[in-house]
This record gives sequence, C-alpha cells and structure tokens, in this order.
Amino acid sequence: MFEFVRTHNRWLQLLLLILILPSFVVFGIQGYSRFTEGGNATVAKVDGQTITQAEWDSAHQRQVERIRAQMPGVDAKMFDTPAARAETLEMLVRERVLQTAMVKQHLTVTDERLQRLFVTDPQFAQLRNADGSVNKELLNAQGMTSEMFAARLRQDLALQQVLGGITGAVVVPGAVVNTALDALLQRREVRLARFEAKDYVAKVAPTDADIEAWYKQRESEFRAPEQAQIEYVLLDMDGIKRGITAPEDDLRKYYAENASRYTAAEERRARHILINADKDAAPDVKQKAKAKAEALLAEVRKAPASFAEVAKKNSQDPGSAVKGGDLDFFGRGAMVKPFEDAVFAMKPGEISNLVETDFGFHIIQLEAVRGGDKKPFEAVRGQIEDEVKQQLAVKRWAEAAEQFTNTVYEQSDSLQPVIDKLKLEKRTATVQRTPQPDAKGPLASAKLLEALFGNDAIKNKRNTDAVEVGANQLAAARVVQYQPARTLPLAEVKEAVRQRLVAAQAEALARKDGEARLAQLKADAASGTLADAITVSRAKPEGLSRQVLDAVLAADATKLPATVGVALPGQGYVVARIDKVLPREVKPEDAQALRGQYGQAWGRAEAEAYYQALKARFKTEKRADPVNAANAASAPKS
Repeated sequence: MFEFVRTHNRWLQLLLLILILPSFVVFGIQGYSRFTEGGNATVAKVDGQTITQAEWDSAHQRQVERIRAQMPGVDAKMFDTPAARAETLEMLVRERVLQTAMVKQHLTVTDERLQRLFVTDPQFAQLRNADGSVNKELLNAQGMTSEMFAARLRQDLALQQVLGGITGAVVVPGAVVNTALDALLQRREVRLARFEAKDYVAKVAPTDADIEAWYKQRESEFRAPEQAQIEYVLLDMDGIKRGITAPEDDLRKYYAENASRYTAAEERRARHILINADKDAAPDVKQKAKAKAEALLAEVRKAPASFAEVAKKNSQDPGSAVKGGDLDFFGRGAMVKPFEDAVFAMKPGEISNLVETDFGFHIIQLEAVRGGDKKPFEAVRGQIEDEVKQQLAVKRWAEAAEQFTNTVYEQSDSLQPVIDKLKLEKRTATVQRTPQPDAKGPLASAKLLEALFGNDAIKNKRNTDAVEVGANQLAAARVVQYQPARTLPLAEVKEAVRQRLVAAQAEALARKDGEARLAQLKADAASGTLADAITVSRAKPEGLSRQVLDAVLAADATKLPATVGVALPGQGYVVARIDKVLPREVKPEDAQALRGQYGQAWGRAEAEAYYQALKARFKTEKRADPVNAANAASAPKS
C-alpha cells in the first residue's frame, strides 16, 4: 500500500486538489466572507470615507487601555457599555471631520514651527535630550520612531488649526459679557414668607377610606424587591492561617535563621579632627597634611579631654568642627570604609591612630556605643508565629482553593462538605440581586449575587460555583429561601401609607396658603408681614434652595417690588418679594478673570458650532445609533 502511494504521489496530489478545491470554493470563501464582513461593516461615513466596525473596536480598545494606564485600579467594565462605545465612535467621527477639513483647507505645519514647538513646549520635556533632540529610546519604548512621532505631532498641530482660528478670534461684546455676569453675580434684596408642610401636619387626619384609596392609586410604589435568604462560606488567607499550628521548634528555628531582624543595629558616636588632603594631591602636600595631623594626634593623646576644643580650632571639616568634631550616632554604611572600620574596632574613650581616606587624615575619638542587643525569643514569639503561619498559609492556598472549588461543585446540594473539609464557618444573610450600599465582603460581590439569582441556584437550590470576591478570597453560596418581587398588601404598609398621605395633604395645605399669600402680595405688595430683608446672589445664596434662588433671580425686575411663588415638593411653598436690585460685588481683578473665562466659553461654543457645520458640509452620517444598536444586540431573543 505504502509503495503504491510513493509511486503515484503526484497523481494522488492532483486528485486531492480536485476534491478539496470545490469544497473550498463552496464553503471556505463563504466562511471567510462571514469572518471578515463583520469587521468591514460600515458604522459611519465622513465625506464618502467609511469608518468600519473594526476601526471602531480598535479605537475603543486603545481608549480603554489609555484610561487603565492612567488609573490602574479602575474597573474596565465601566467602559464596556453602549454609551462609552458611542463616545468612542463620536471621537472617531470628529477626528475624521477635522482631518477632511485640514486637507481641503490645505493646512500644514512647517518644519521650523514643529521644531520650535518641540523645543519650547513643557509637555515634551521628558522626550527631549539636553541638546533639544528627540529621545529615541523613550519613543521606541512607546513603539514609535522619531519619524512617526514627528508625523503625528505635525498632524495634531494641523488639526488644531481647523478650530484654533475660531477659538482664537472670538471677540465677545461687552454688553453680552455684562449680561452674563449679571446673571451670575447680580444681587437682589428680598423678603420671604415660608409655608412649611411640617407646620400643617397637625391639621390633617386622613380616614381609613382615604388611606385605602390613596394606596390603591399607588400600589406600584409599595413593592418589595426580590430577595433570598442564603447561606454562604468564605475561604480566605486569614481563615487558612487560623487553622495552622506552628510547632515550637519551627518558631525557634525561624528565630535563629532571622536573628539579624531581631537585633537592634549597633550605632557609634564619635568625634574627629580632619586635615584635608585630596587623594590626587601632590606627595609633598599630602606629607605636610600628615605631619600636621600627627602633631595634633600627639596633642590630644596627652590631654584626651581637650579633643573637642582642639577639633573646634583645627579640624578642616566645616560641618563638625563647630561642634567640636561631634558626628552624633551613626551605623554601618554611613561613613567611608576606612573611617567606619576604624570606629567599629575602637572602645569608648579610645583615640585612634591616623586614618587616611579620600578626604585626608582623620583623628577619631569614640564617645559611646548603643544598640547591638538581640531581643529575646519570648519578646518576639507572637510576631514570629504570625509570620510563620502566614508563609505556611501562602503555600497551602493553592491546594485549599482547588479543594474548595471542586467540593462546592461536585457536592452541589450542600455547603456542609466543604465546611467540614476545610473547617470553614457557615454564614447566613438576606440579599437582593444587587449589592446594598452597606454590604461588605462576599455580600458586596456583584458576581456572587448574580450567580445566586441564576436559575440553577434559585430553582434547584444548588451551590454557586466558587467565586473570587477579593484578593485570595473565594466564596460559594446557596439559596435557602427565595421570595420574588411582590406588591406589599395594605396591612403591611398601612402606617407608611398613612405617613405619606399626611405629608401630601399637609404639603397641599401649605401650597394653598402660599398661593393665597402670593395673590395678596400681587394685589398689594405692602400687605401683610414678611421676614427681614436679605441680599442674595448666586455667589451668596444665603441658604435659599436652588429652586427659590432661580425664581428670585429670574423674576422681571423692571418694576419693583416683584413677587414670585415657588412650590417645593415635599417641603411646602415659598413666597418671595424682590425689593431692590443691587450692583454685583466683585473685585476688579476677579471681574477681569471672569470676562476671560466667559470669552473662552464663548470661543468653545463657536468652535463647536463650526464643527457641527463641518459635519453637515462633509455629509457625516452614522449608519445606526451605536447605543441603540449595542442595546439591541445584547437584548434576549424571543
């Protein structure tokens, strides 16, 4: 058989080609088309140029990666939403519109301007070498060559020119600025009359019939969400550690192996006299310095108590000479090696021979020694036991996690087997489908709750799979009792209904009296009494709510006094009489800054309007609304 194959090899190859080619034509090309058509689907067009699904996906991925690089701890799921993807598509469309405008308007950036910007702009400081050239190593780390960087920078600058001419040329009329600043900073003197709903509570007494009728109109507001009574177990590093017993011999061995950690570092306090002699100094200079040092050494050895005074007069170390040569306490590694070796070989009170270093010649007097004492085992036993148990727990984690995962899955009708096997604690709770604001630990895990409210856990009462709910934390749970969402009967919520009805009726009475007072003031502004006058503005609302402040500042002040009334849901009613309009109170320098900010806002608005005009000119279109499209794609099929 094999001989036949070798003999007719070329003939068999031809036969296989004849058999395979038609099937590739029929199935392979069709499959390839299916594979590519999704990525090549057009999602938007700008001036006849398409933006494909693949470009959109790639741009969104880059956007997510940029955000995660800036905020490493952020949850990537926040950006995997239709709204986030819609923003990415709009960004792509905007970029394509500006590129088209740049080409059609023949906007370019000269090499001279490009170089000037790179050398002077602080944002490129990290990419510049000392001579002003590009740091190619940093660019290479970002996957770019200097040519690619220059091309990207040139394009960015050219794109900025499309809208830059609009934002930079805006001149806002003074009258417009004043009107805008008045809306923000104008002050008005007002007097108020408040009709608080809480003051009317004693005046209402709804009957049982009133309560029942009000409840029937709002049954949907009295619903209990679906909830489940559960039991759950948690496997974490602390739990494993609690189950570990560290033998005494192991603790003592760990203590011996890490003795240096439990020994206070030895420190020494010394004085010195330095006679400078640079290591590269001429031999005669060094000899002269050495002779002077030897003379001083002889002097302090005759009178050791004079060391500090001699150092103050003769030492050429400006830092310590003023302190009599005192260097305070220092440990190993703080001084140059020859100096350190000499100090740590001396006894307190001893004066050294000359010690030569790169700085010159030193005479050293050791003042005191501290540290070097080893803490006894009993004093650090608790710390050692905790460290040893932590190390053992880390080693056992992988094995325990595997046992946990397998047991809750293989014996899914109960959590007791995993509790017995790993000595875990059974816990209970009542949970809803989403984590509650005060939830902690496993109960704050959306992933665990999602598994608990799945069909298998609710209908079959099976354990959930092991779910990672934190670093080195696995949890599994099961539903003990499930209660679907339901409308609460009046008997259960009657008191809550009564309280809400009382509040609503009290608010209605407050509003009725407030509206009557408003009508009275409009007929005669001087009638009745109002609270003392206060001066309010957006900068100083004086405790007024946003609704009341807006109404006061929006009131027509051409004829004063002017009166307005404001209904405050859940609170009552406020009547305000505007008596005076006062000039805005702002420092000249602040006013100038506000004018500048308003001008910038105006410029941005003009630029946005121009961009929208460009979109229309270049016949920009999106083939489908990305938010609706993404929602439709994720909706369950009927």
